[in-house]
Amino acid sequence: MVRLLFALTLLFLAILTAFRSTTHRKDARPNIVVIVADDHGREAVGCYGNPVIKTPHIDRLAAEGTRFTNAFCTTASCSPSRSVLLTGLHNHANGMYGLEHREHHFSSFDTVRTLPVLLEKAGYRTARIGKFHVAPERTYHFQQVLRGGGVNDPVSIGRSPVSMADLCYSLFSEPAEKPFFLYFATDDPHRSNAVSAGGAPVFKSDQANRFGNRPGGYPQVHDVFYQPFQVQVPPYLPDTRAARMELAQYYESISRLDQGVERLVALLKETGQYDNTLIVYLSDNGAPFPGSKTTLYEPGMKLPLIVKLPKPQKPGFVQDAMVSWVDLTPTLLDFAGALSDTIYSQGRSFKAMVEQEKVTGWDEVYASHSLHEVTMYYPMRVLRERRYKLIFNLAHALPFPMALDLYHSFTWQDVRKTGRTLYGKRTVAAYLNRPRFELYDLQTDPDEVRNLANDPKHRATLKRMQEKLKRFQQQTKDLWVSKWEFE
Repeated sequence: MVRLLFALTLLFLAILTAFRSTTHRKDARPNIVVIVADDHGREAVGCYGNPVIKTPHIDRLAAEGTRFTNAFCTTASCSPSRSVLLTGLHNHANGMYGLEHREHHFSSFDTVRTLPVLLEKAGYRTARIGKFHVAPERTYHFQQVLRGGGVNDPVSIGRSPVSMADLCYSLFSEPAEKPFFLYFATDDPHRSNAVSAGGAPVFKSDQANRFGNRPGGYPQVHDVFYQPFQVQVPPYLPDTRAARMELAQYYESISRLDQGVERLVALLKETGQYDNTLIVYLSDNGAPFPGSKTTLYEPGMKLPLIVKLPKPQKPGFVQDAMVSWVDLTPTLLDFAGALSDTIYSQGRSFKAMVEQEKVTGWDEVYASHSLHEVTMYYPMRVLRERRYKLIFNLAHALPFPMALDLYHSFTWQDVRKTGRTLYGKRTVAAYLNRPRFELYDLQTDPDEVRNLANDPKHRATLKRMQEKLKRFQQQTKDLWVSKWEFE
């Protein structure tokens, strides 16, 4: 009897919370939740065609919303990529040229107007949790940083996406007249600071079961395990035991992330917020393996993007329009009714075409990478069309630099120790030493291994794309545009 009364009490509290959260809010604009995964490549998601990895909750979000098949980051590096999606400006325009933390110390210009600041000005409650990794804080200011007991009594959530979700309950359940914007940025599936016996960083997550300040609870988080023989080795990686072992760990960290998505959605539903919440799921860049992260080859920049509208009319819709992270800020401002001509953006809103058939005018994206770590100077500019892709390596005389975590990976170290000359479908030499221009026909060469830049048959295509890329640099006030003249 006591258990029954307790259960009924919890149910009553949940219903009351949901009623208070939605019924009496005068501002009917949607809540906005942006889930940013760290280093989640598109090839490791069930709804994007991987039959092995278990991502049922990310897949369900896609089934209830729209899955974009041509979505791209503009730079395959953490801080610069996050700066782009939070400003609507390429990294060369917002000043976040490389990583923010420790000795790298890159920072955006003080004059940049960011998404959280603009949404706060538009009447939204803004909150963030998890990985921030942009600077300065005053430029990327959120009103609330979710830490459980408050700033003076923080709850350590480790790397657990589920614990992160639990700490969002207070935001969801708070009776308020204003809608909220939540920036939910996980550490998974990025490599952790933990190392294996061999000294290589591993994918590891703290799965302590914490419920935050919410009634009731959920079952204990469970680990999902994969064996090396189960994984799918993407074409850009060598099919070796070392790569398979790392991919198995990587898959496990993605499955942990998927449980965080499950918990976050469950709390939105429990508090009555789900039906009036816009949810965006994406990744900052591709997988943490050489050949993906820090490169602007397809695995590094072609990423998952799932958009669940507050009231989707076409659940399970697949959108093939080409969008990039520079479009995210104007799109979310548009959903919030806060987009105006006075807000400068180098992207454009795709709000109107999330569920639109036969979209026109969305057939190319541009990318701009400057650095990753402060020692990794290797600026690249990219024009990616539906068929052709042009990469401009502005410092092509230098060898391609390796991020420390990628260099120390089992996969790369195994290639070095065994003396392999091939890395995936490229030669190691071609990966490390690149020409000034790389031109690929993605229709016939999706793995980008046959450079057509010096092919006379493609001279007209090369010239046309070079002119467009240079014009993009001029329009976005890219300082590196001088390399066309002084190289």
